[in-house]
Amino acid sequence: MNNQNEFKPYIPADKVTPEITVTSIAMGILLAIIFGAANAYLGLRVGMTVSASIPAAVISMGVIRIIMRKNSILESNIVQTIGSAGESLAAGAIFTLPALFLWAAEGQMEKPDILSMTLIALLGGLLGVFFMVPLRNALIVKEHGILPYPEGTACAEVLLAGEKGGANASTVFAGMGFAAIFKFIIDGLRLVSGEISFRVKGFAGEIGTQIYPAVMSVGYICGARISSYMFAGGILSWLVIIPMIVLFGQDIILYPGKEAIGAIFEAGGASAIWSTYIRYIGAGALAAGGIISLIKSLPLIVKTFGGAMKSMSGVKADSNLRTSKDLNFKFVLVAILVLTILVWLVPAIPVSFIGACIIVVFGFFFATVSSRMVGLVGSSNNPVSGMAIATLLITTLILKATGTDGAFGMMSAISIGSIICIVSAIAGDTSQDLKTGYLLGATPRKQQIGEIVGVVSAAFAISATLYLLDSAWGFGSEQLGAPQATLMKLIIEGVMQGNLPWALVFIGAFIAITVEIIGIPVLPFAIGVYLPVQLNACIMVGGLIRLALDKMKRNKEEKEAIVNDGILFCSGMIAGEGLVGILLALLAVFGLDQVFDLSAKLGISPIVSDIGGIVLFAVIILSVLKFSLWRKRK
Repeated sequence: MNNQNEFKPYIPADKVTPEITVTSIAMGILLAIIFGAANAYLGLRVGMTVSASIPAAVISMGVIRIIMRKNSILESNIVQTIGSAGESLAAGAIFTLPALFLWAAEGQMEKPDILSMTLIALLGGLLGVFFMVPLRNALIVKEHGILPYPEGTACAEVLLAGEKGGANASTVFAGMGFAAIFKFIIDGLRLVSGEISFRVKGFAGEIGTQIYPAVMSVGYICGARISSYMFAGGILSWLVIIPMIVLFGQDIILYPGKEAIGAIFEAGGASAIWSTYIRYIGAGALAAGGIISLIKSLPLIVKTFGGAMKSMSGVKADSNLRTSKDLNFKFVLVAILVLTILVWLVPAIPVSFIGACIIVVFGFFFATVSSRMVGLVGSSNNPVSGMAIATLLITTLILKATGTDGAFGMMSAISIGSIICIVSAIAGDTSQDLKTGYLLGATPRKQQIGEIVGVVSAAFAISATLYLLDSAWGFGSEQLGAPQATLMKLIIEGVMQGNLPWALVFIGAFIAITVEIIGIPVLPFAIGVYLPVQLNACIMVGGLIRLALDKMKRNKEEKEAIVNDGILFCSGMIAGEGLVGILLALLAVFGLDQVFDLSAKLGISPIVSDIGGIVLFAVIILSVLKFSLWRKRK
């Protein structure tokens, strides 16, 4: 087994180089806000977020090495550490907090204010960082060679490769620029359709595709396998379940619908059936998928927690080494105590003393589990949603049993669930960043300070983004489906009120169980059942592009370079579209979106708009190929 004395990092422990500087903090904060806001927008649209560590590392290398003419790999590492914290905070927040807006839209409570959401995100993020401090030596150092931490190791490799040159940053910036232009043409100027659908007369099903660069980029980054599972879920819901509901229920009024199914379909088409019924089936599938993933992980979770506790008690860091210096443990314990008291006493956070205790117990447990699981299987396979579902179920039952019910009970349950979900997401991200730093020879204490800076800077930006997006389009709409938050809302309502359309939820749950039995990964399939098929189809296109590049007959090194350039370009496209999406939401809130709308002014017909959409989609695909397959390399 390797240990600190045997392992030799890239920068030796006795060598001191710049890490936390004005440049690294300023760039890190900027990237934390950009990737945090962009991932919040992306996650609310497609139910998935992507890691920001590698694009942040590439951008920092490009600026620090090429523009500033500095050779400081640990400075670049701090930039990606701060920047990636924003993406993880967004992932935790969007799974839960939009439920508060959904209840407000139904008149069950007042809309949450930015301050309360900022505090929830901030306190959850800080707890996630502080919970990881005592775990670093146990999981990163002692388990080196056993826990690979795939994303952390990959990020270190990218930074080491950048020592030879930082030209790849231009690929990320190009992706941001191209996607910004594409998004503004589609949703700003509205010169072309953002979604193209096809229907057959006499058949209630619908198929089609969106043409958004960020959605297609998700498919490219996830790969053909995950994309195909999502697309299969979309086919089941839109080409099987919706036609069956319409065919067999023409004259039936089925709860939660308020008129006959035939009338609902006549008025709004397949989309109306989706919003009335399919979302509950998809939520049932997602809930079952989350629970299944948690159950499958239970043996590993128990072993993980036990092993981490044992490691913590048996490992002592050599504090004389720069690469072994963590934040002071006494300070960490006091900080956790203060944050817990704040969760309990701050009026803006509707959490009781019992709720604060639940947060500490579940938070530390899931932080430990999250850290070790991302070390084994990577962040993408970390069952955060399963942990959040289990937390919400237990929390809601405890709150109801202790008399905390009604609107306050629901707000309290989702606040507790939000903080724990954010803790889990941040703990996983912090682990990957600390692994990167361990391989490079960074100072752990400085990285932990970087994580805190990233959390603080991103907390307000993400809460403001949530508020802005809800004001512009509303969560649960076709623009912002917010699948995980809708699911969390349904779980809490099911326990507190018992008024869910349980038949639809159970149908979705048993679909998920069937899929699991036949060996298909249930969570991507369940997300596909929940989301519109047009969105799934766009993701599938990105997956097919990735598949074509993976299957090329090139040497291994050349193929990896092509695929990785595509990942960087697509990461940039996600950030670019997310930022323009937030800009357009801002224009919509102030009523200025019509100023740029040229569709009505130019009298563009739907057919012309659809053809233009197809042409633009082809240009988007060609742009990915231009910066990956056809890129000129030295």
